[in-house]
Amino acid sequence: MAELPTRFDSTLDLARLPWFEQRGRDLLLVDDSVGPAVDVHTHLALAFVLPQKVDLSAEHGETEHYLPVEQRLDLDVYANRNFSPADLTRMKRDLGLGSLTGRGMHRTHTVPNLEREMQGLRIVRSVLLAIDFPVLSDNAGDWLEASKGHDALVVFGSVHPYRPNMERELIRQIGLGAKGIKVHPAVQTVLPGDARAMKLYALCAKYRLPVLFHCGPVDIETRLGRRLSQVRHYFQPIERNPETTFVLGHSGALQLDLALEIARRYPNVYLEISSQSLTGVRKILDQADVKRVLFGSDWPFYHQAIPLAKLLIATVGREELRPQVLHDNAARLLGLGAQALGV
Repeated sequence: MAELPTRFDSTLDLARLPWFEQRGRDLLLVDDSVGPAVDVHTHLALAFVLPQKVDLSAEHGETEHYLPVEQRLDLDVYANRNFSPADLTRMKRDLGLGSLTGRGMHRTHTVPNLEREMQGLRIVRSVLLAIDFPVLSDNAGDWLEASKGHDALVVFGSVHPYRPNMERELIRQIGLGAKGIKVHPAVQTVLPGDARAMKLYALCAKYRLPVLFHCGPVDIETRLGRRLSQVRHYFQPIERNPETTFVLGHSGALQLDLALEIARRYPNVYLEISSQSLTGVRKILDQADVKRVLFGSDWPFYHQAIPLAKLLIATVGREELRPQVLHDNAARLLGLGAQALGV
């Protein structure tokens, strides 16, 4: 195969790659040898302080990703390097004050819009990662309710370590169908090794729930968030909780080498590739146990085709790795059989 491009005029321009085709405003996976896939890193519209204002069941003609599909795209940089200053301003406004109104870009971050993108790319499961504060937010409950009857969606709940009656809340979310827990140190403003967080990880081991961390600095978070998400902070809680399964979301982000060290040292750790550069994905495939590498996109921040394109380019000549990373590893982690995955 000739050398493939890594820079594109837009996300839709990924159709220049041999696996994709553009039809109108949709980007489709047209190579039947690829997939099915499980995306272990997605979100719906987030709401904090005030109750959810977005109708999570509403379908919109287009999804307004935080990285606009019209924006020029370089696959070989960390994904957020593709944002323009104006894109970043809009995203932060939408995630902040905009989330109080139910208007703005996040009104399109709904179940039908996610499922439509999945179907076009042969993604048969997406894991929704809720993020909640100790009080005044219930994204986990809202998303668990919104996902009822949608077999393509798996929900990881969120129990803030400083939530009152932490175990009771965890049990509530399990009862509603939560299959894991998301922990986001930068947004939830808690160190990974905080004493209360350590209690949460022990509870997750007790109830056999994997923990998916946001892991690593991304350089667009707050200064406090950047400090809390330094990968050096994750070694101790992982070492002290060997019965808990941890997924390092973004594979350490801008500190990939430290995340690779964690994954080599501790067998209860998976790496998830969303936002990593093409060079980073190649490094993960070369240096990590490929049986503990997971595909993720961070939708709706990014179109699901972006990390898929990186993985497909990185595995040219070693196509046998694709089924493991795209779905086998996630199926094993989440307890999804072949029939459930549609394979």
